[in-house]
Amino acid sequence: MSANLYKDNVTTMAIKITDECINCGACEPECPNTAIYEAAYEWKYSDGTSLSGDIVLPSGSISNADVEQEPVSDEYYFIASDKCTECVGFHEEPQCAAVCPVDCCVSDEDNVESHDVLSGKQKFMHPEN
Repeated sequence: MSANLYKDNVTTMAIKITDECINCGACEPECPNTAIYEAAYEWKYSDGTSLSGDIVLPSGSISNADVEQEPVSDEYYFIASDKCTECVGFHEEPQCAAVCPVDCCVSDEDNVESHDVLSGKQKFMHPEN
């Protein structure tokens, strides 16, 4: 993925982890949004973000940042797409994909977002950055 992707306002996508994942865990500590979780683990919007209590997500949905959400996968690591910003605001490329030894961190065609949307999500979760 080129750095130009982040400089132009082109359509990009959140990242997903495919079933080719070997559960090595290399991606998890690289995520600046704490959007990557081990298989079967419940996740929260508040994990690794500034969010707490009742929140209105950028999508308009209402949630509580401290309430555990259902795991996306019970077989391999997964990315909570509502928290994925493709590392916009932190790095020039998605770090999970950069460190994955089996290239299973790929674009999620079901979560297409513009650079502006990804940047907005990053600022929503980390207003201090």
